[in-house]
Amino acid sequence: MKILYEDNHLIAVDKPAGLLVQGDSTGRDTLFEQVKAYLKERYSKPGNVYLGLVHRLDRQVSGVVLFAKTSKAASRLFNEFYHRRAVKLYAALAHAAPGPAANPKDWTALTQMLARSGNTTVVTRRSDDAREASLFYRMTMRNDAYALIMVRLLTGRKHQIRAQLSSIGFPIVGDTRYGSGETVEDGAICLHARCLRVAHPVSGDEITIIAELPERITRRIGPAAATAPFLDEIPTLI
Repeated sequence: MKILYEDNHLIAVDKPAGLLVQGDSTGRDTLFEQVKAYLKERYSKPGNVYLGLVHRLDRQVSGVVLFAKTSKAASRLFNEFYHRRAVKLYAALAHAAPGPAANPKDWTALTQMLARSGNTTVVTRRSDDAREASLFYRMTMRNDAYALIMVRLLTGRKHQIRAQLSSIGFPIVGDTRYGSGETVEDGAICLHARCLRVAHPVSGDEITIIAELPERITRRIGPAAATAPFLDEIPTLI
């Protein structure tokens, strides 16, 4: 478990792909329980350890996950996410697509209506079952096979990035449910929560937490992807 940030109120870790954030009916190991075990051992805490879960990532996705160590911090962080004040930036390695959408020069807004169909999220028309989903995306690198796309997520719909990028011709590598013809080890997909920027729940100071790109992405697009500029772009989208 790689710790990215920790103080008396918060702890952020770099979740590996393939690990659940929170438990389900399968009884598999979870990031939540791993972090609780770390806190219990690290600080010799007796009894149950409090840990607040304020956001999630899909099992197949890696990157920044932030937890609260106190109920007060959890409540304030929940409001940050609920009111969309938290800035969430993802890196998606997608299959390169021809056509006008393949080379946006700047951040491009994408707003669609999404609905659930079984275990899949689909782009659809406006209806009682559909919910609006919005994001910004920008291609930062590409080669003959792949494109590295940065995504600033504005809403938090299930499988939102996966469904929306696929709908414009950029299925995420390894995401066979949404159009990729390529599998990735451990059932992962090439989507990574690269950066999270929030107001600290106690001090109010802005904190930025960054998780380096995993090897499953950099080996396909090249090592330069690890240092591709992205952080200086975030303020223009807030």
